[in-house]
Amino acid sequence: MSRSAARARAAGDRTSLYQQITDKITAELETGRVPWVQPWGTLAAKASLSMPKNAATQRHYSGINVLILWGALIERGFAGQAWVTFRQALGLGGHVRKGERGTTVYADRFISDEERRRAEETGEEPEAIPFLKRFTVFNTDQCEDLPREVVSALSPVPEGLMVPQAEVLIAATGAD
Repeated sequence: MSRSAARARAAGDRTSLYQQITDKITAELETGRVPWVQPWGTLAAKASLSMPKNAATQRHYSGINVLILWGALIERGFAGQAWVTFRQALGLGGHVRKGERGTTVYADRFISDEERRRAEETGEEPEAIPFLKRFTVFNTDQCEDLPREVVSALSPVPEGLMVPQAEVLIAATGAD
């Protein structure tokens, strides 16, 4: 495939991705739900909106994938933000439960091992190869027999992020 044909195909995939996201937001607006407003009083209100990460590699997702995974977490009521591919679950000694449906995420850059070695030898930044590829990931809540250290868990708010005056104000309101 020529470079121009590959670029045209990647641009078409990107347009398709943008259209899918736009269609999902539009559908939610048409049902009366504003996706960027906190859904108080629902399962989503209890969702942990920390940064999603890959449970196998410990790398945090970025870009549109953060929004996609937050949406899946809210929509399906998962307890945490740890995600794996089907093969990663197997590699960790677990498996995805039968009948579970995954969430599609996207990769848009790739750095080859050869490029990483070249960059290390020369002290330069490695050059990424642009592309658009889809992956299906599963929340660790959808898996069984994974090691305890990778399974989703609600993590407590770090002490440094709690403001005592705000906690007193919240308690004074009597709200749950």
